[in-house]
Amino acid sequence: MVTAVVAVFGLLFGSFTTVLASRVPEGRGVVSGRSACPRCGEQIRWHDNFPVLSWLVLHGRCRSCGAPISWTYPVIELAVALLWVLVHLRYGLSWTSAVLWILAVASVALFVIDVRHHRLPHRIVLPACGLVSVPIVIAWLTGERSSWGTAALGLAVMGGFYGLLWFLYPKGMGFGDVTTAGLLGLVLGFLGLEHLAVGAIAGPLAGGLMVVVLAAMGRARKGTAVPYGPALLVGAWIGILVGPAIAQGYIDLLIG
Repeated sequence: MVTAVVAVFGLLFGSFTTVLASRVPEGRGVVSGRSACPRCGEQIRWHDNFPVLSWLVLHGRCRSCGAPISWTYPVIELAVALLWVLVHLRYGLSWTSAVLWILAVASVALFVIDVRHHRLPHRIVLPACGLVSVPIVIAWLTGERSSWGTAALGLAVMGGFYGLLWFLYPKGMGFGDVTTAGLLGLVLGFLGLEHLAVGAIAGPLAGGLMVVVLAAMGRARKGTAVPYGPALLVGAWIGILVGPAIAQGYIDLLIG
């Protein structure tokens, strides 16, 4: 029952994530103003605004003008809900989960925006840093986590590493990658050194794999701009969800 409630809230916050992904790149506000059809301008009615369900009921089309509604909307909502459920199954109802639920919303929004626009907006990254810091401090003060030092270490290591890359070759990396890396390092370090190590390494590996796959599909050639944010985010979530297991498996392999 608790998992079902978490899934419902994940869908609701997933709906908010669609607002972030669509409005932030356009410079629009994300709190005020009701959602409207981009074709006819008709405001979305409250009963047509239920996550996933409304899209299915309307067969992916605007009720007023029949214009298609992108399938990315329900996918975004389901992605956030899935991450919320996985976090709950891994960390239960805790301040740690609160940190990761906030990160899930920011991660999915940043993933979509970077794929579409090759940007990782500070309007999402910087508020996310502030928001996750609150439950991180509470978890530290209540004794739920004793890794405040490793959180700062993760922020410094990942933010510093990508900051150095950006400084040396600014054309190859946007500063949004630097701030996003800092956010992810903060959360990974908060969880522990194993999470941090796996998440930090998995990002570049995912990026390399992504380039290989795109090249094999003929969608990436020399000089093609490939967004790095999605790989950075996927690598971090690998570290978040299964970091200790991967680290232990690697250690066992070395010892064996």
